[in-house]
Amino acid sequence: MRQDSRLSRVLHALLHLEQMQEPATSELIAGMLGTNAAVVRRTMGGLRAAGIVTSTKGHRGGWSLARSLGDISLMDIYTALGSPILFAIGNDEVEPRCLLAKAANKATTKALEAARRQFENVLESTSVADLAADWRPEMTNCGPMEDQ
Repeated sequence: MRQDSRLSRVLHALLHLEQMQEPATSELIAGMLGTNAAVVRRTMGGLRAAGIVTSTKGHRGGWSLARSLGDISLMDIYTALGSPILFAIGNDEVEPRCLLAKAANKATTKALEAARRQFENVLESTSVADLAADWRPEMTNCGPMEDQ
């Protein structure tokens, strides 16, 4: 199963956006993330719909933060990305007839649900600004939108 790296990539981009004086173009963000501008526009469009970023068209246009990073939780980002599936683990059958298969499914579902809740609790209690709190001095050498 292919990993979904959108959450960490978007967080990286948002941290850079905070440092920028001008809006960042989709092409600039795409270059930093190693993807293409269409993927950036589609992803950032979801963040715009969630009120996390804004966009301006035309010369000097691009993407900017709509609110401070301290007001954006990781859960806000995760939700804006469509709450991607966390695990490749799943049940063998949706409605098994065998009681042992039902017991196995119940245990697996219960564990996955607990893991999802814990993951979402951590996301909810962490702001995007929290990610850079310990790195502020080192970030002075990190130019806007340079891949690290």
